[in-house]
Amino acid sequence: MLVNSIKIGFKKGIETTWMLAKVIIPVYFVITFLQYTPVINWIADIFRPVMAIFNLPGEAAIILVLGNILNLYAAVGAINAIQLTTLEITVIAMMLSFSHSLLIETAVSKKLGISVTKVVLIRIGLAIASGVVIGRIGAIL
Repeated sequence: MLVNSIKIGFKKGIETTWMLAKVIIPVYFVITFLQYTPVINWIADIFRPVMAIFNLPGEAAIILVLGNILNLYAAVGAINAIQLTTLEITVIAMMLSFSHSLLIETAVSKKLGISVTKVVLIRIGLAIASGVVIGRIGAIL
């Protein structure tokens, strides 16, 4: 019984690791590759003023877009590829805890009969509010 449970658990662990690796590793490599091109700097320059509201560098926009459009695992791959401080990672994590996987979770809300507009506005509003508050508190400390 114990041996069988260990085998099943090991198999499930390998399957989960493979599923996560299929998202995280390609995103990590693409972002790392883009850092050696002007693309990351262009994105950073464009989004620097908006990201400054959250005390984040312009590059953080990439992580937020990936986390909101795809999923948290894509954001994790991008976080690993971009040099960020602990505070910056905390701000991003808090923001994405409210607004991750918007496309999928909005579709689920629609199926449940919940107002899509309200769900999206609440989730994005909470993400923005938490980013501002935590980013500002972190800047003070």
